Amino acid sequence: MTLENLSCQKSAGGWTKRYRHRSTTLGCNMTFSIYLPPQIESGEKLPVLYWLSGLSCTDETFMQKAGAQRIAAELGMVIVAPDTSPRGDDVPGDPDGGWDFGHGAGFYLNATQAPWAQHYRMHDYVVHELPALIEASFPVSDKRGISGHSMGGHGALVCALRNPGRYQSLSAFAPICNPMIVPWGEKAFSRYLGEDRSQWREWDASQLIATAAEKLPILIDQGDRDQFLSVQLKPEVLQVAALAAGHPLDLRMQHGYDHSYYFIASFIEDHLRHHARALLPSA
Repeated sequence: MTLENLSCQKSAGGWTKRYRHRSTTLGCNMTFSIYLPPQIESGEKLPVLYWLSGLSCTDETFMQKAGAQRIAAELGMVIVAPDTSPRGDDVPGDPDGGWDFGHGAGFYLNATQAPWAQHYRMHDYVVHELPALIEASFPVSDKRGISGHSMGGHGALVCALRNPGRYQSLSAFAPICNPMIVPWGEKAFSRYLGEDRSQWREWDASQLIATAAEKLPILIDQGDRDQFLSVQLKPEVLQVAALAAGHPLDLRMQHGYDHSYYFIASFIEDHLRHHARALLPSA
């Protein structure tokens, strides 16, 4: 598969790069950003943290705003950030012109309803196609962690819970924890998956955690001044479900923090070190 390099910037001794490729899973061109730490020059195969961004973001948002490169360079960890949805003139967006559905809002699931099913298969793209591409194109190992923010936090939780053994570490910032009962999730799920709510359970972390085949420890940071906390995010529902299932979950309520990248930048080091403990035995 051909990779087209779109940009390349020196960063914390390594390189932040951006690529375009043709996705067979999504049926369109896709972009991703990747941070390659300085250890990549040795040819050593490094572990990868996959970062899933939130509503209206792109593959560039995390790389430009989170300030993660310095710690990733210290640890020797590659970071890959895909775009948040399929895009292009042939890819349908929100018919109402909203920012919380369609372009920039793929919800990291596999759509089953027309016209979305043709392109909106972000789950399979993130879990299978993109890692295969990364592992074939860069000197990286098959040790993978996954994290994300908001819609991307939901995606990280669901990708890990649905695919035991695929990831060695998991975390999230302000994830949509119970999408089938909140406005963002109800809008997306009803269109992507149809009106049968029993099908929605397969894409809801608070439902999946009850029967998860692997109890991968979860770190979640959530700001207590997040404007979406009570209506859209519902971390307390996931916490109750995790407790009932005996699933290790460290939910840290951070006083005074909101939903922004100022919040993410404040705690990203903790998350990278959380992943490093599983991905890098010497960390």
